[in-house]
Amino acid sequence: MRRGLDSPPTGTPWGGSARTSSSEASVHHKPIWHSTSRATAFRDAASIGRAAPWGEGPTRRGTPTGPPHCSRRERPVRRNRQTHQVLHKPSLIIAALLALALPLALSGPASAQSQDQAPTTQGRQAQNHAPQTWSVQVGQESRNQAIQGMAFLPSNIYVDAGDTVAWTARSAEIHTVTFLAAGQSLASTQPFNPADPAQLFKQGGDSYDGHSYYNSGVMTNVTNSGFPAATSYHLKFPTAGTFTYYCLVHGAMMKGTVHVARAGTPYPFTQRQYDQLATLQSLAILWDGVKLWHATARLADAHHVYTGADDGTAMVMRFIQPTVKVRVGETVTFINNGMAAPHTVTFGAEPANFLVPVGDPGTFAGGDLNSGLMLPGSTFKVTFTMAGTFTYLCAFHDYMGMVGTVVVGN
Repeated sequence: MRRGLDSPPTGTPWGGSARTSSSEASVHHKPIWHSTSRATAFRDAASIGRAAPWGEGPTRRGTPTGPPHCSRRERPVRRNRQTHQVLHKPSLIIAALLALALPLALSGPASAQSQDQAPTTQGRQAQNHAPQTWSVQVGQESRNQAIQGMAFLPSNIYVDAGDTVAWTARSAEIHTVTFLAAGQSLASTQPFNPADPAQLFKQGGDSYDGHSYYNSGVMTNVTNSGFPAATSYHLKFPTAGTFTYYCLVHGAMMKGTVHVARAGTPYPFTQRQYDQLATLQSLAILWDGVKLWHATARLADAHHVYTGADDGTAMVMRFIQPTVKVRVGETVTFINNGMAAPHTVTFGAEPANFLVPVGDPGTFAGGDLNSGLMLPGSTFKVTFTMAGTFTYLCAFHDYMGMVGTVVVGN
């Protein structure tokens, strides 16, 4: 389903004064925040966009080079004093919220340990409590689905043997929850292959054995993704150990860990504490996406369109620029400068297998044309040999509103 186009928002990702098109669509972080001091929280919040402040997340890739000019109509907001305040103020708000909320969220007996290290039971008596079910969020998104997060929140969760973890899809972007088999490398699963049933569908039972391949299958919170998707995934952990899992769609950029202690071990955090911090982390992820969108828009022009953007933390599911005007004989270069998300550039009818190129991009005069799978770092050049208006989409993300238009004049 094709949705409307939009431009980088100038407000906050959670509402506020962000300007969006009325035809827009309604709408994939790391360990739970390590710091409990207010000073550290301010420092880490200020580092959002350079390194994930809540764990060993990847640092943002260096700003890609590219043409600095945009059309006057679609040029992003200039970074004058007023614009700087618009972009900077939410960051300060996030920092303040984190600094104030973290000590409260982590107060009490459950905050004796910070989550950058596994809690210890030394000096504690085992407690008798019934097995519990713990919730983990899969993905994040803005209201219009333009910005998507690639994080499991919390990405480190501490449970006891016999407990169950329930993952719930929180984004339109597809994800998986996948525990690799002993000896299996993540590289053997990359890139994500939607034609592989072992990646597309649920694998393994409902109780984890600690060494076999278990997979949720594709997860999303929408029904029009084009995939047979689940909205939740439950897995019981009967034995103690530390178990890492990944999203097969986004690879090493999106991973989590389940720390399983012996039955009866006191829990270091409550579900409420996990949820409170997940809310704050989600806001930080979405704000990272807003800043990423503006930064990428400054690189685009009529002849250079970016197939979204992602930095290992957030993804922008829009073509940047979404509408460009060129002349007959000119070339538009589509660029995937992201770190994780694949895309396509598809004109005309969407092929049954959109991973394979279709048509001749060197002499495009309308009809069917498909880039095939565009992995991060790839480009796709299209030379337009006839005047007209040509619409295109990303076959992976068109249901989120990732569509564009090239207007070709004489």
